Amino acid sequence: MNDAAIPAADHTFQVDLRGLVDLLSHHLYSSPRVYLRELLQNGVDAVTARRSADPDSPAAITVTVEDGGLRVADTGVGLTEADVHRFLATIGRSSKRDALESARRDYLGQFGIGLLACFVVADEITVLTRSALTDAPPVEWRAGSDGHYTVRTVDASECPVPGTTVFLTPRRGSEAWFTADRVIELARDFGALLPYEVTVVTGAEVTSITDTPAVWDRPYPTTGQRRAALAAYCESRLGFTPLDVIDLDVPLAGVRGAAFVLPEAVSPAMRGKHRVHLKGMLLTENADKLLPDWAFFVRCVVDTDTLRPTASRENLYDDESLAGVRDALGGHIRDWLADVAAHDQPRLARFLSVHHLGVKALARHDDELLRLVLPWLPFETTDGRIALDEFARRHPIVHVTSTVEEYRQVAPVAAAAGLGVVNGGYTYDLDLVYRLPDIRPGTTVAELDPDTVTAHLDAVDPAVELAAATFLAHARAALDPQSCDVSLRTFQPVTVPALLLDGRDARGERDRAGAEADAAGRGDDLWSGILGSLRGSAPRARLVLNHLNPLVRRIAGLADPELARAAVEGLYGQALLLSHRPLTSTETGLLGRSFLGLLERAVHQPDPGE
Repeated sequence: MNDAAIPAADHTFQVDLRGLVDLLSHHLYSSPRVYLRELLQNGVDAVTARRSADPDSPAAITVTVEDGGLRVADTGVGLTEADVHRFLATIGRSSKRDALESARRDYLGQFGIGLLACFVVADEITVLTRSALTDAPPVEWRAGSDGHYTVRTVDASECPVPGTTVFLTPRRGSEAWFTADRVIELARDFGALLPYEVTVVTGAEVTSITDTPAVWDRPYPTTGQRRAALAAYCESRLGFTPLDVIDLDVPLAGVRGAAFVLPEAVSPAMRGKHRVHLKGMLLTENADKLLPDWAFFVRCVVDTDTLRPTASRENLYDDESLAGVRDALGGHIRDWLADVAAHDQPRLARFLSVHHLGVKALARHDDELLRLVLPWLPFETTDGRIALDEFARRHPIVHVTSTVEEYRQVAPVAAAAGLGVVNGGYTYDLDLVYRLPDIRPGTTVAELDPDTVTAHLDAVDPAVELAAATFLAHARAALDPQSCDVSLRTFQPVTVPALLLDGRDARGERDRAGAEADAAGRGDDLWSGILGSLRGSAPRARLVLNHLNPLVRRIAGLADPELARAAVEGLYGQALLLSHRPLTSTETGLLGRSFLGLLERAVHQPDPGE
């Protein structure tokens, strides 16, 4: 056997163009509409290349809608036959890729796959081109979606001036992308801010597409007129009339544009969809990482010179440059908010009535901003929905609940007792309440617990409690399986028969006990034993019965233990429902049992035979 090394043979990758086009259309590009963007982009790059050598050369791109397809002509640098073989016939090769890195910033396309996007809607692409840099004859490149192409030189009369013309023959089923209205819409969408003149010709009608300078770069006589022009642009491009307009400018990153404040509240979890242009060409309408997460109340339109596009050129590459721009744009929005808070309270009030949640998200980490907006941020409190600053002036000790359920349990009684309680269960509210002493020295913030509420309830007369001792014993026995104690107090409002004081620790212990009971009921001794070993000494929940309520006084006088038990379970269930928290299976069973028991008592008729 010969062990001598065998020279490696050179091979060339074989590319299935149909498969590649299918990959582009289903995985790289979000829509066939990008075909026109790629054609416009090629034209802009060609004109830019020609103007780098001859600044006075013509700069125009003309899109012509014809019966047999679409024609896009530019006055750019053109190609020689060698260029055609090198760039158009080689998948992934871009003429921009061979330029110096510093020069690449002048071009939009950098990935060498732009022209292939046209095969998503076209069966055949014909390119007629003539170089502006040499005296080489014009060249025709004709390619089909099956992967075959031809290249031939043509007479100068067929292409009398330098530049490139691309003609697309639609594929069956894609004719809708070549209608006049659709082409004008796409050209205006993608190319309105391009630096060169773009026109669309449909029959005898010529439509100008270019609308530069951008609306945010134009001079206006007054600030009001500028704001009105930007608001009109927002309505036409983004589909809503903004509450306000914020100028955006990051010179070091070549970013200019505007942010538009949404007129309606949106969820903080909803990622913003922003409109981004790259050197005038629309890159995406769905950039979701352009702004910090807290700025979900605005939508942006910007043009950038430096941010990197992804390979599909439909989004921005998330790198350090984008992170820097994101922080800078967030700073602009924060500065706008601080300026409005300091100088235009009516406008701030209108804004906060819609977007207080977004401001709270930002104010958690910004002391200066929190001081500015604190007099205006609304919170749910026992004094109504008021600003936290005003609430702190009324109550030196600000009590706060950590959940909405806890607040709902105690709010009516706390309000009647003069206890100042803030609902901290909403997003960001608890964090802001606990930061209140940093902003307002002398203010005390304390988490509300059952003992604090109980301390503000009046004890009943000892004789009354002694008379109700038997009833209370039955009541405690009825609710002991729920890990709940029962006590008798007097409090306002009289219409509240019972108050369930259920702290966080008590809820945790009750949930553990419920899970233990469920496991035991299923015969799962192992899991039941594990849960039993976790039994803690946490304080139990407490059902406080209001002796001022006539119904409670009548129930306390019941001599029938079973009826008293059903009545207490009913009061417990009603207090649970008032808390609006999810019920466990055990609590649901208790509610059903008490209801049916009381209903049975209400309709019971003695048997005539008894």
